Amino acid sequence: MPVQPPPVTTRPNETESVRPDDYRPSDPGANSAGRGKLLVGAVLLVLITAGAVTFLNRNAESNALAKETEAVAVPTVAVVQPASEPGNDELVLPGNLQAFEESPIFARTNGYLLRWYKDMGSKIQKGELLAAIDTPEVDQELSQARAGREQVKSALELAKISADRWANLRKSDSVSQQEADQQASGYQQALANLAAADANVRRLEQLESFKNVYAPFSGVLTRRNVDPGALINSGAGATGKELFDIARVDPLRVYVSVPQAYAPSMKVGVKATVTLQEFPSQKFLGIVARTADAIDPATRTLNTEVDVPNKDGKLLPGSFGQVHFATGTSVPRITIPVNAMLFRAEGPQAAVVDKDGKVHLRPITIGRDFGTTIEILGGIDASDRIIVNPSDSLEEGQQVHIAKSSAGDARS
Repeated sequence: MPVQPPPVTTRPNETESVRPDDYRPSDPGANSAGRGKLLVGAVLLVLITAGAVTFLNRNAESNALAKETEAVAVPTVAVVQPASEPGNDELVLPGNLQAFEESPIFARTNGYLLRWYKDMGSKIQKGELLAAIDTPEVDQELSQARAGREQVKSALELAKISADRWANLRKSDSVSQQEADQQASGYQQALANLAAADANVRRLEQLESFKNVYAPFSGVLTRRNVDPGALINSGAGATGKELFDIARVDPLRVYVSVPQAYAPSMKVGVKATVTLQEFPSQKFLGIVARTADAIDPATRTLNTEVDVPNKDGKLLPGSFGQVHFATGTSVPRITIPVNAMLFRAEGPQAAVVDKDGKVHLRPITIGRDFGTTIEILGGIDASDRIIVNPSDSLEEGQQVHIAKSSAGDARS
């Protein structure tokens, strides 16, 4: 009978010893499956995290690009404020001096120029001889016409004698009434032929008189275009050649374009003074002779004529001067740079930026041109912000940014 080992007793504070025979290792397949799941979960977590980070980065970049594109799409402009100057009772406008009368002189007959008697710059009087033309063809035609007239006149005398004779014979019934009427009709026809011959002679005599060219009015000969021996053709057509130009320079006409704001002050008889750069210390007095009595819709100005006496001939036609009007009004003057205007089909405009940064295109009325600046009579105020060098693509209501560097340059 086998002997059993005695039971092992342990103390309460002692741990029961485990014998090697009691150790059983865990299942290797279960541990590998657990580690694989953890690894897959970790990989998925990393991928999800990386995708989320990439999505957030791309979204941030897209938003930044959209904001940058939107910022770039809004143009940046430089602005300036109009310069406001106090009004002046004197209105100064540019004017063009023109001759009171000016006429080109053409020949009225064909021929060759024999000689001219007045040259460029000569003072001439009305009816004074300017040139002589040799007209051999007209002379021959006139001689022939006069000879033909004498023939017709002789035929008329014979027709008259025959008509009188046949009238007397008719009283004694020596001829028939038909024969008497034929002779009377022949006399009337001869009278008509003589009238036609006289008219032809007078026509050629008038052409003959045109061989001498006379001045139609007093003035100055401003141009001579022919020399002796030149072929002269009558008329002002394609073959006709201008002989002289004559201008009446006392008085002179000065044409001025008066802005619409000053048009009510332009009345006939209003006094004005004309100044020229070549006579800095002199003023030439004149008066408003006439106006167009209508505003030009293209320029919004009133065409006004000022007549200026020019007895000493100091003022030359074609000159440029300044015309001073005592208007008696004090219209404030606003000026802007010339590069702040837009020229479109609607007319001149200015691009104004409001407090919200939006563009408003306003039509403007142009006054005087001072070179780098121009006077504005209406359409903008002194407090407006005007875009300098505006782009042709600017539209009404377009959003813009104002350049900070130009804000300090704005004139108040």
